[in-house]
Amino acid sequence: MGKIEKLIEKFLNPGSTITFQELEYFLSKNDYKEKKTGKTSGSRKAYINYKSKHIIRLHKPHPGNNLKKYVKNYLIKEFKKEGLI
Repeated sequence: MGKIEKLIEKFLNPGSTITFQELEYFLSKNDYKEKKTGKTSGSRKAYINYKSKHIIRLHKPHPGNNLKKYVKNYLIKEFKKEGLI
């Protein structure tokens, strides 16, 4: 089982936590790039898949590194909509 498959399992496991670095890895492997223009400064982040034009918007967690539960649920919904999980 590869790293992406393990991350998908972590996303779908309600008791697991996802770090921001794991999320960025998952997004990069699925052709998402960080959009660095406009109002996406500081802890606000936007990632876009230029092929599908799909955008993921979220706040980078701080002071910790783990994604909040509501962010994880949002990402699961968006990834399922895009067929990534």
